[in-house]
Amino acid sequence: MQKFSSYLAAIDDPDKRARMEGILSFIKHSFPRLKTEIRWNQPMFTDHETFIIGFSIAKGHIAVAPEEAAMQVFEKEIEQAGYSQTKMLFRIKWTDEVDYNLLRKIAAYNIEDKKGMTKFWR
Repeated sequence: MQKFSSYLAAIDDPDKRARMEGILSFIKHSFPRLKTEIRWNQPMFTDHETFIIGFSIAKGHIAVAPEEAAMQVFEKEIEQAGYSQTKMLFRIKWTDEVDYNLLRKIAAYNIEDKKGMTKFWR
C-alpha cells in the first residue's frame, strides 16, 4: 500500500480518501501477491506484469476498471449492485454501498483468466 500513499494523500476530502483507501486495502489483503502500481495517475493491481484491476476517482464516484472481458462476465451482477457501467468500467457513487464481494470476484476472475498472459492488456 506504500505505493498508493501519495495518491491517497492528494484526495482532499477525508471521507473520499478513506473510502478509496478501504477499497484498495481490501483488494491488497484479499490478493496479497498482486503488485500495487500507479499508472496514468491511477492506482491499479497487476499480476505477473499484466493488468488485473484499476481504480480512479471523479467528483461523483469511484470508477472501477477491470477490462471489457470482465465487464461482460459480471455485467448483470454490476447492474444488480446498482452501479452504472460502460463497456470498460463501472461507477460506485460516493453514496453507494461498496459491494466488496463483487470486487473480489472480479479480481479473482481476472487473475485466473489472465494466468498465461504476457501482455499488460488483453
